[in-house]
Amino acid sequence: MTLTAEPGVDLGRSSIDRRGRAAEPRRSWASAHPVEERETAINRTASVAQQWARVGTSYRRRTVALDVLVAITVATLVMAPIFGGGLETVGLVAVGVVGFVLLVAVNRGYDLRELGNGPVEFQALWRAGALGMVVMISVSYATMAEVSRFLVFVGVPTLVATTALVRYAHRKVLHRARQGGHAMKRTLVVGYPYAVGHVAEDLGRATYHGFEVVGTCLPSLDDESPSPALPVIGAIADVPQVVVDYAVDIVIVTGGSLQGDALRRLSWALDRVGAQLIVAPDLVEVHAPRLTLRPTGELSLLELEVGTPRSRMLAKAALDRVLGAVLLAVLAPVLFGAALLVRLTSAGPAFYRQTRIGVDGEEFTLFKLRSMYIDADERRRALLASSEGNDVLFKMKDDPRVTRVGKVLRRFSIDELPQLLNVVRGDMSLVGPRPPLGEEVAAYADAVYRRLRVKPGLTGLWQVSGRSDLSWEESVRLDLRYVDNWSLAMDLLILWKTFRAVLGASGAY
Repeated sequence: MTLTAEPGVDLGRSSIDRRGRAAEPRRSWASAHPVEERETAINRTASVAQQWARVGTSYRRRTVALDVLVAITVATLVMAPIFGGGLETVGLVAVGVVGFVLLVAVNRGYDLRELGNGPVEFQALWRAGALGMVVMISVSYATMAEVSRFLVFVGVPTLVATTALVRYAHRKVLHRARQGGHAMKRTLVVGYPYAVGHVAEDLGRATYHGFEVVGTCLPSLDDESPSPALPVIGAIADVPQVVVDYAVDIVIVTGGSLQGDALRRLSWALDRVGAQLIVAPDLVEVHAPRLTLRPTGELSLLELEVGTPRSRMLAKAALDRVLGAVLLAVLAPVLFGAALLVRLTSAGPAFYRQTRIGVDGEEFTLFKLRSMYIDADERRRALLASSEGNDVLFKMKDDPRVTRVGKVLRRFSIDELPQLLNVVRGDMSLVGPRPPLGEEVAAYADAVYRRLRVKPGLTGLWQVSGRSDLSWEESVRLDLRYVDNWSLAMDLLILWKTFRAVLGASGAY
């Protein structure tokens, strides 16, 4: 194929990824006019007005308004008893509200790229609260002014926590809207068919992220789409023009399809047409904080953390022991009440002990409230053919071995509470992969052994993503994602989501 270009355009390394048959005349991505500005039936349609580029601005305004409203309410409730109801209090409230909103803004708490998705907007609240406390303590020290400890150590954390809850509710409204196709980011996926198909499928499963895949650009128009639902709307050489014609907000380039100078030039062209560029590397299921971008010479090197820092391990162990002990003490009445019911309603002990496999394959004794009849293990073999679980785990929605009390215990996961003792002892963590049986480990494929690298958990990603309704492959994928990316922030988020999953009883049987 003969490659043509504008005079002076380099057809070497920067254009090698654009040799396939394209729909449009080739234009230099570095030029002042990388596209033909034109109106199409798609970019002028009314539905495009629902995309995130337009809806996001009003969403950000509502977010700021909610933050201000919460800040005024909390600040007034905290400061009025301390300073009284005069003009001085009004002024202090105003200063506190403005200061909090500015600190949130400085920490990217109103960045449209982060709002409604991911942890950054919540992290911005925590950082704003921490900085606010530091500022008040510093001012008190520098000016010798008396600053209320209640205001610093109760008022600020209350403000941050309340704002986070309100933002969480606000985000849920956005997620429901996205399920209906509103407030989406019109997305173009670029690359080789196999990689494009994987990325598009993954984005389609998680609509709450807000990516609406409108089509794909493959290396050549002669290439076949990986899915009938994913139309080919151009070649790689057509990407900037496709962005204009299809009102695209985001271009996702899959790993390996555009490299080096070609990718850099594409960023120049997208700057001209106002679209965001995201690169999806070949490295899958690994997220921050394990990834660090390190500029070195003319390169941008992506460093992958292959081990977990000891400080993070110690922090997780401390969280497990302390929070586990607190939960065990608080839930002790529920635990002993349930144990009494088990003991009175069926023959056998109230507690059940079972050998499970822990971190790095070490065995430990797991404690549970007995939810089945005492001959459950013997009856299991006869019921294997009726399993409704997945390829490795045995599950039945109407398991005849479960007692009447056991069904209630399982519905609310009360039978799992004795595992808090395993957490306090150090056998388990509050959050981690499900503790497997020895026979399950014996059936593991090679990659699945990775899930034994961390302590098993009382709850985990599997618990908040469908529980027993998940396939084996999906369960493994979630466990491996956790092992590769866990952090204290992720653990706290999973613990929060666990309460919702337990109350909803989704997948509990």
